[in-house]
Amino acid sequence: MESWFAFPALALITGVVALTPLGTQVLKRGVVFIDLAVAQAAAAAVIWGNYKLHFDSPLMDQIAATLGAIVVSLGVAWVTRKWSEQREALIGLIYVASACMALLGASQHPHGREKLFHLLAADVLWVDPFSVGILILAALAVHIIRLKHWLAKDAFFYALFAVIASVAVPALGLFLVFASLIASALWIQSGFNSWAAMGTASLFCLIGLLLSWVADTPSGPTVVIALAAFGVCAMFRRQTKASEFEVPSS
Repeated sequence: MESWFAFPALALITGVVALTPLGTQVLKRGVVFIDLAVAQAAAAAVIWGNYKLHFDSPLMDQIAATLGAIVVSLGVAWVTRKWSEQREALIGLIYVASACMALLGASQHPHGREKLFHLLAADVLWVDPFSVGILILAALAVHIIRLKHWLAKDAFFYALFAVIASVAVPALGLFLVFASLIASALWIQSGFNSWAAMGTASLFCLIGLLLSWVADTPSGPTVVIALAAFGVCAMFRRQTKASEFEVPSS
């Protein structure tokens, strides 16, 4: 495989490794929409930063994404504590509001449509070394915190989620971040070993990346479809395990 394939592959693998522990917490807490809301806020902040402040660099995009994600993550944390029974509905509203903010910003920016498309479904084949380095640091940070059992604490979870989502969205795109967050977590929830789940998810990412290269399709959406297929397969595993424990009727 040519050397240029290394950076996209590394970005996908580190993205899965960084996001899976957070995805496990998302499923436990029943706040699946949080990823879409926070990631969309990060995307909206980048677009408005480009439009109003006229910056266009990976570092400034990262700063804008982090600020946007932290603000919305704090809002989600407050909503979850204040109105726990309606949290998913309210987080969904935060998501659509953030999405519309991104659309409004894109409509005013000369290259807004291209920027928005990249933030939703990035072409991973063109990921830059800076983004890969940030993802590696993010993965290390997540697993250090996971080993210390701090992810179960709200303060650590929501703050870390905001930072990691803001790091991942400019590099991978919102759709791929969501798929990386949930697909492996579904397998872990079904009883699969966490490292085995992350390893298999990474393999599916590489298969999707290879397919996009061979078929000349956009890499982000192709990898998302591969990861979605992997995540859905977790339901068949759960169904099989459940049938094994069924007591036969006499």
